[in-house]
Parts: sequence; structure tokens; C-alpha cells
Amino acid sequence: MKAARILLASACALGLATAAQAGPQHAHAEHDSHAAHAATQVPAQRWTPDAPLRAGMRRAHTAVAELAHYEMGHMSAPMAVDRATEVESAVTYMFANCKLSAEPDAALHGILVPLLTAAQALKADPAKVSAVADMRAAIAHYPQYFDDPGWDKPVPAEHVMHDEP
Repeated sequence: MKAARILLASACALGLATAAQAGPQHAHAEHDSHAAHAATQVPAQRWTPDAPLRAGMRRAHTAVAELAHYEMGHMSAPMAVDRATEVESAVTYMFANCKLSAEPDAALHGILVPLLTAAQALKADPAKVSAVADMRAAIAHYPQYFDDPGWDKPVPAEHVMHDEP
């Protein structure tokens, strides 16, 4: 079941990437980065996330915050892969369970696809520590689009064992 969800999320990400490549190529010159191209215009009034979106983003946010230890060399590669797997699982959960209207859904995909891509990159190559910054950058867009009460609260502090068990 877990593999099916990961496959579904990966297929969604691949489908969005393919659709983005099929669009007009002149639009790419108008933007500074691919992330800007994928982003939906920030709404005048932020959207209210549903419960699965709030839960999934908090899971992803916590895992990405813990990966700061990996960036500083205080976490083992297997633990970093575990956190990237948690991000991937949270994204898969959101793809499967969030029920949003078209506009907020498009904005959410602009956040989740880069987040999933970076998590998969870290899992594939744990030496690619820059993927952590990519995940953090993707998550940073969430409060621009969604009015999630409690999002600005600090991520729960949890001491994790930094060496392999």
C-alpha cells in the first residue's frame, strides 16, 4: 500500500513536470527560476487548508526542520534518508487525501512537487545535502498561499539520536 502511494505521488510529480515542459517555452524566459514558473499567483486572501493538508504539511515541516542537523553534519546519512522518506510519505498522504478547489490545488502542487523532488533526490544521493535547502524553500511558500492557524508556531522540539542505532 505504501509503495502504491509513493508510486501515485511520483506519477503525479512526473505528470506535472511533463505538462510544464509541454507548455509554451517563451514563458520560461520571463521567470528567474523554475520554482517561480510552477508557482501560482499569491491570492489576495489566503486559502484555508483542509485537515489532511494541515497534518501533512506539519509532518513534512517537522522532518525538514530535523534535517538541519544533517546540514550541520550532526546526523547520519541513514537518518537523513529516513527524514526524506517521512517527507515523501507526507506528500503522498497530501496528494491522496487533500480535497481542494482548483486554484488552491494548483498552488499546492507548486509546493509539493518541488518538495517531493528534493526528498527523492536526497534519498537517491544522501551526499546531496543541498536537497535539504530545496525542501525548506518549497515549504516556505506554504504560508504565502494558505492561512494555516498555528503554522508560525515553532516546530516541536524533539531530540533525536544523531548516530545510527
